[in-house]
Amino acid sequence: MNLDRHNSDVVLIVDDVPDNLSMLHDALDEFGYTVLVATNGEQALQRAAQAMPDVILLDAMMPGLDGFEVAKRLKAETATAAIPIIFMTGLTETEHVLKAFQSGGVDYVAKPIKPMEVLARIAAHVQGARERRQARNALDAFGHATLSVRAADGRILWQTPLARQLLTAHEAGDGHHLGEALLDWLQAQAVVQATGGTPQPLTIARHGKRLAFALHEASAASGGESGGDDEWLLVMSESSDESTIEALGLAFKLTAREAEVLYWVVQGKTNRDIGDILGTSPRTVHKHLEHVFEKLGVETRTAAASMAMGRVRQLSPAR
Repeated sequence: MNLDRHNSDVVLIVDDVPDNLSMLHDALDEFGYTVLVATNGEQALQRAAQAMPDVILLDAMMPGLDGFEVAKRLKAETATAAIPIIFMTGLTETEHVLKAFQSGGVDYVAKPIKPMEVLARIAAHVQGARERRQARNALDAFGHATLSVRAADGRILWQTPLARQLLTAHEAGDGHHLGEALLDWLQAQAVVQATGGTPQPLTIARHGKRLAFALHEASAASGGESGGDDEWLLVMSESSDESTIEALGLAFKLTAREAEVLYWVVQGKTNRDIGDILGTSPRTVHKHLEHVFEKLGVETRTAAASMAMGRVRQLSPAR
């Protein structure tokens, strides 16, 4: 479903009582919102997946699939997990309010509904939803590998296309959840952050390529669903021997073979080791290394490695 979001924010109202739908529809329409309606839980799930509204007004008590179950299913799907849900309920006892939040709601209004109160709640959450959508769109457009994830169970709340591609290629996630090893790292680093420490990055290697992860606490501005204590933003970068060698060559104006020699020097290899890797003699490696020293303006192997490592860190800041 294609909706014009430039001139209007989209609200999905879910209620099985026609009078409630009519009253809310008229109030929201008057204030310039694009309003969609659903009269039962199954219809709500379908409309939400098709239209991706900016906010959902959800009746808690409906026959069949109730609002609590609808919210859980919406939050279980990556595509709809970030949509803020405002519950409408006549059940204001603490246990029901808690159930609304535990099901994924960000707010609630008590029945009988007061249109002006609903409008005020919607305005606050729509603004946050708009900022999150713009942030995600910007990340998508610039090809960033970024995802927001819940630390408790590793559920991916949203992700850019490149993030999904890299997680799959490195077998670090299935598109909905992080892999076990990555989740263990995330939970450990979340504890480090909570106790005032500095989270450490993680790098995993597969088939000659490395995928580096840096951890940030999520916020609405950065695209997080809510910026809650349990939500984290992961930024990924992929590197490989080939790409790093090419980058070193460009950075220091080296030939392809000189760049290869410098790369393996950084890895701590001796001239004999490098000769075995490249299929040449240690003497030839030594001559290439002399040219590398000259181009880098250094005199020792250690100085060349240090300079190259500095450039590698600039190329892969998340490592």
